[in-house]
Amino acid sequence: MDAPLKSRGTALLLSLACFLGFCGLHRIYLGRPIAGFIQLFTAGLFGIWQLIDIVLLLCNLLRDGEGRELGC
Repeated sequence: MDAPLKSRGTALLLSLACFLGFCGLHRIYLGRPIAGFIQLFTAGLFGIWQLIDIVLLLCNLLRDGEGRELGC
């Protein structure tokens, strides 16, 4: 049985929250813990990575850890 799709809205909310976005919680939520921890220790690469992730989420181009598209 396939795991349910991750919500793009939830990931976007985690990314938009100032402190949570820099912590990489949206990446951890999407099943990409290594990228999430890198964001945590680099403060989202000084905010640049967080901004890129927000744009990718808005355009629905960011995938979950298994390469699947995100749900609504």
